[in-house]
Amino acid sequence: MRIPGPEPRADGGVGAVTAAGGLHNYQLRLHAEYGPVVRFQLPGVETAVSVADPVLLEATAHINKRPEQLFEFLAPLCEADNLQVLDAEQHAPWRRVLLSVLAGRPSHERHFAQFTEMATALADRWDQRAVRETTGHKGPGEPVALQKDLTALALRMICQFALGSAAPDPDRIIAAFEDVLTEYLGRLYHVPVPGTQEERATQAVEALTYLRATVDEVIAAHGSGGRADKSDLIGALVEAGESPARIRDTVMVTMLAAHHTTGVAVSWTLHLLGRHPEIAERVADELDRVLGDRPAPGYADLRELTLLDMTLKESMRLYPPGPYGARETTEELVLGDYQIPAGATVFYPFWAVHMNPDYWPEPEKFMPERFTPDEVAKRPRLAYIPFGLGPRSCEGAALAMIEAELVLAVLLKRFHFTPVPGHEVTPIERFVVWAQDDIHMTPHPRTPGQPCPEP
Repeated sequence: MRIPGPEPRADGGVGAVTAAGGLHNYQLRLHAEYGPVVRFQLPGVETAVSVADPVLLEATAHINKRPEQLFEFLAPLCEADNLQVLDAEQHAPWRRVLLSVLAGRPSHERHFAQFTEMATALADRWDQRAVRETTGHKGPGEPVALQKDLTALALRMICQFALGSAAPDPDRIIAAFEDVLTEYLGRLYHVPVPGTQEERATQAVEALTYLRATVDEVIAAHGSGGRADKSDLIGALVEAGESPARIRDTVMVTMLAAHHTTGVAVSWTLHLLGRHPEIAERVADELDRVLGDRPAPGYADLRELTLLDMTLKESMRLYPPGPYGARETTEELVLGDYQIPAGATVFYPFWAVHMNPDYWPEPEKFMPERFTPDEVAKRPRLAYIPFGLGPRSCEGAALAMIEAELVLAVLLKRFHFTPVPGHEVTPIERFVVWAQDDIHMTPHPRTPGQPCPEP
């Protein structure tokens, strides 16, 4: 049976994707019109098929090949290989090493206190901006740009995790990495940025050179026995016998993947809670019950914060940090009534999967109770895939959840958040699901038992 989809266009599909506001929105429209399996055009892709049904996705979960052309934009960050498209033989052992660190509880616990200090420092900065009223009491703070501040915090966290305490100048590393991202993501998404093309390219090259030299210094310190602690990412890769170039590339790509996704996940969660004060109040009550007078959770406390966990998951259902994934078939594949040829690009439209009304009643509603154990058991395994699926799923998923829940706990213990009147929040695709003009909210210092202010 022929896979349904729109008629071919002379422009190779560029106009349709642009008109929809990005590939994630385009896939939502395609599935709403044509059903769970859709064939569509994409520049440079001979056969593109998007699958939004979690049961049908099971037949693709074993695929361990990514389409190289879709990840070519990451090649400038890598000198050894583009790590996102390694062949299965190279990818499997490399992935095992990453999982041993990024998904390992001992490593999380070693870094948890430092992560807590970083999150608390951000809360302190927001608190210091609060307006002192004439009575001497603290009033609402100035509006904050959530994405800007929280992605910087997340990058600081992953920098600590990846490089360890040997990082010589975290602020300069963060600034350099932002210069690199601005240039290469700007090319990918045609985002206008200040300066001439030559100036931006020169700045990005200088920043990339500095980052590589910094990572090389840390690798050399491990190799010379200068650091005994092997709990960070570089230490694990050195012990595994990876080459310096592969280690450097791994650190670069890990920093790219980790800081944007975690930062925006927390931002969207606060955005949703600001518009649902009744849920925010329940989350705050849970924090007061579990933490008491403590301003931040310990590692073990996260297991007790079940409503916070469900709230974060529901936020990532509505705004998955990465809007889609992709694989390339190495042999013919049968999906229900359809045959997918070898060499086809299969898209995982996370947003469309998460908005599938067959598995998510009233999908546009913000309902954290969807993630109680009983509700989860009613759905197919792949109905919720914010970190992807199969052998190419995100190795840092467990670390990202720990970071996000910690940051949310610290912030929501101290503040209520309300939207800034007149500020429109519009999701767009920019490597992650980003808010076009950031997410501006006002933090209000909270007192335990005090109800959240209405938006």
